[in-house]
Amino acid sequence: MNSNEIEIHKELKKYFGFSQFKGLQEEVIKSILDKKNTFVIMPTGGGKSLCYQLPALIQEGTAIVVSPLIALMKNQVDAIRSLSSENGIAHVLNSSLTKTEIAQVKKDITSGLTKLLYVAPESLTKEEYVQFLQNVPISFVAIDEAHCISEWGHDFRPEYRNLKHIIKQLGDVPIIGLTATATPKVQEDILKNLDMSDANTFKASFNRPNLYYEVRTKTKNIESDIIRFIKQHKGKSGIIYCLSRKKVEAIAEVLQVNGISAVPYHAGLDAKTRAKHQDMFLMEDVDVVVATIAFGMGIDKPDVRFVIHHDIPKSLESYYQETGRAGRDGGEGHCLAYYSYKDVEKLEKFMSGKPVAEQEIGFALLQEVVAYAETSMSRRKFLLHYFGEEFDSETGEGADMDDNVRNPKTKIEAKEQVVKLLEIVRDTKHIYKSKEIVFTLIGRVNAVIKAHRTDSQSFFGSGSDHDEKYWMALLRQVLVAGYLSKDIETYGIIKITKAGLDFIKKPVSFMMSEDHEYNETEDEAIVTASKSGGTADEVLMGMLRELRKKVAKKLGVPPFVVFQDPSLEDMALKYPISIAELYNIHGVGEGKAKKYGGDFVALINRYVEENDIIRPDDLVVKSTGVNSVNKLYIIQNIDRKLSLNDIASAKGLSMDALIKEMEQIVYSGTKLNIKYWVDDMLDDDQQEEIHEYFMESESDKIEDALKEFDGEYDIDELRLMRIKFISEVAN
Repeated sequence: MNSNEIEIHKELKKYFGFSQFKGLQEEVIKSILDKKNTFVIMPTGGGKSLCYQLPALIQEGTAIVVSPLIALMKNQVDAIRSLSSENGIAHVLNSSLTKTEIAQVKKDITSGLTKLLYVAPESLTKEEYVQFLQNVPISFVAIDEAHCISEWGHDFRPEYRNLKHIIKQLGDVPIIGLTATATPKVQEDILKNLDMSDANTFKASFNRPNLYYEVRTKTKNIESDIIRFIKQHKGKSGIIYCLSRKKVEAIAEVLQVNGISAVPYHAGLDAKTRAKHQDMFLMEDVDVVVATIAFGMGIDKPDVRFVIHHDIPKSLESYYQETGRAGRDGGEGHCLAYYSYKDVEKLEKFMSGKPVAEQEIGFALLQEVVAYAETSMSRRKFLLHYFGEEFDSETGEGADMDDNVRNPKTKIEAKEQVVKLLEIVRDTKHIYKSKEIVFTLIGRVNAVIKAHRTDSQSFFGSGSDHDEKYWMALLRQVLVAGYLSKDIETYGIIKITKAGLDFIKKPVSFMMSEDHEYNETEDEAIVTASKSGGTADEVLMGMLRELRKKVAKKLGVPPFVVFQDPSLEDMALKYPISIAELYNIHGVGEGKAKKYGGDFVALINRYVEENDIIRPDDLVVKSTGVNSVNKLYIIQNIDRKLSLNDIASAKGLSMDALIKEMEQIVYSGTKLNIKYWVDDMLDDDQQEEIHEYFMESESDKIEDALKEFDGEYDIDELRLMRIKFISEVAN
């Protein structure tokens, strides 16, 4: 070590008590001490803040640290003050300070006592602060969470855009940009926007080898699945992320009712409750926090053992950040995400109100998440490729730590198809995003393709022997393999790389695995946890079907009127042996349990005894009765013959959501007399025709009814008639 190195090791020991730097810290610090512009990309937990804290403490002058979150600034200031006898060594300058406090901050800076000044970007735009800072020695400006500069980052903040102009006013000071997540596109944006293309760039690996990545189908049974998962990880700390505050509250309640210690956390709770819940989690008074993304910024709990995404996040950066809160101590970290394309459509709907430019970015980021969820290649390789990092899925560290690698799908040779795909990208002259490339292959026209007249080219439709899903899966894998790339300037445009051109000249074997199918259609939504270790008992299932047929025949009704399939599957999973236990079965309410349940529980009871079955006591998920308030309201107001539109708007429901609630009510065995409403829609003959159809049909599926009537009735008419039918015939 030269004397300079010995010096910074000494300072590291003096201030932080460490004798060793971590990863790239030492090189970064030297770059800062050399007064060079520096750009640091380092995943959360990699020791980012030390990179600017140490040089600030040992240099002349004050370092300005721009940070977007007041809570984070406070944490950091407290941490630095604990290293020194002087309180003034670090300060926050933001809107929450009084005049007296501001005067104290200025005094400490002027006297040379303050080494780190944390500011929000908004404070920096204030004329009086800029003037003051122009007249004191500044060692450097550090911009933390630098991805906030980029619209392509997962946390864009317009006020960050203006930073470069303000820093210029402070004179010629070096800039340090730091971020814990950045795709190549975001990195380029940051360097451009801060006008520091000459910066020394340091990028740490984004691989977290101890994290296990898994994606499961999101079915209606998600709550039991989550409860089962948590009970298998008894006593361990975990975080569950949901997109809405309402969902956070509901899931936290369901967990509490089922004997799991959990608290909710979201921005709608008052500051005191939030702080209390966060502390309970940190102090291990509670195992699980159910949260919106407002949680975790500044959570430094090293032993979070699982992170569950109840809803798929809006971008892979958010996903990486949130899963990154697991296993910071290097121990186990299970990252489980539930995926359903319906959620993606919901997010797209949210975006449709935003400005077009923002929508485009939002859609592009969301498509990456879809690609991640649906891919059947190594998830780790896919994620790291997204962050611009190569990963060898055979020998890389943590290579077997994901569901796709442990349960591989069969692979098929796709050499010829890869050539076809690469030629189309080349021959359409790099103007298309993946969707248009796939449409060109399968021969589907849209406005973009028409505008470029691609549909008149000889190669249009040359890949129609495979479907859209196949080509999309192949395109993703070819991207990761490096034969294609996404253009950074016009993000999303697919270009062919040199390796891709070489592949066309000299093709080699390319084994592709097809994407996952995620089916969670309404009626078969209860794919009972077959993905997660618990499956319905097939033998019992057969017996229950037989019994249902017999009961239905005796009563002269179709079998689905007695119990729907999802209910039988749930019985074959949970083995209810009393009428009371039957209430906990999916789609079975008190009315239905009492009316039809006797024969069924008797059969299950016999079966359990004869086969010595140990019944899973943890599978009976108690419901919280959150919806019972809605249900009561609906039942009472239908009795009063109130308009369905009024009922829906009073409860803030869409018509679709109201019909769903009504379906649950009648399928659980409660009567709803909606004749008054149906009479206004359909005459007697029409009603009779639909009634007879359901009476004779094998299934109550709406798709089947729509096909049968071929456009004569719309979906709501059929759903409402089905509710009337079930109510009259079954209940």
